[in-house]
Amino acid sequence: MSMTRKITFWLVTKVGWLIFLLLGRLTRTTVINQHYYDELKQSEQGFLSILWHGRIFLPIYHHRNQAVVAMVSQHGDGEMIAQTIHKLGFRTVRGSSTRGGQQALRNMVKELRHGKVGTMMPDGPKGPRHYFKEGALFIAQLARVPLLPMTYSADRFFQFNSWDKFMLVKPFSRSIIMYGEPINVPVRLQPEEKEKFREVLENRLIQLEKAADEYFRK
Repeated sequence: MSMTRKITFWLVTKVGWLIFLLLGRLTRTTVINQHYYDELKQSEQGFLSILWHGRIFLPIYHHRNQAVVAMVSQHGDGEMIAQTIHKLGFRTVRGSSTRGGQQALRNMVKELRHGKVGTMMPDGPKGPRHYFKEGALFIAQLARVPLLPMTYSADRFFQFNSWDKFMLVKPFSRSIIMYGEPINVPVRLQPEEKEKFREVLENRLIQLEKAADEYFRK
């Protein structure tokens, strides 16, 4: 690990969680369709929330200290993310579509079957942006739990020139967290049906993000 990488790792793991708390508290947030989340929680069944990689910042703040189980990559940036969100009250299973995925998948399914709330980014850890990989769909099928789409947007934000176009709210901005209608996943799908359903899920998340962005353009 290079010296620059070591310094970045140290800074992120030591103060990254404080940035979440500071910006989260300096943002005036409206939550839309919170009842979708609340109804699933009250049912005491597990469910998997899904959101695009570039829109994770405010949802992490909103769901801090709720013991949500997040799937985090074993790639280089994954350890920084894991240490940061642990300090914000999340639990993690480690793995992705390209590394450690099978064990992470089994662990997530186990958590969901025990009624836990899980979350993952279906276009992570390295994209392509807004491409819904099959991992979340497969996990929902095995655990027999619904998927809950969510996203966020803001009237003022920084947008990074990264593959996921990561959005970071500016201090004193107005923002929204938006949930979509829960999606029940068929336990059995033929290959051609699975691809069509994957495309439906992808489109639902894209449309939810567009709706959130349009909120501040009215």
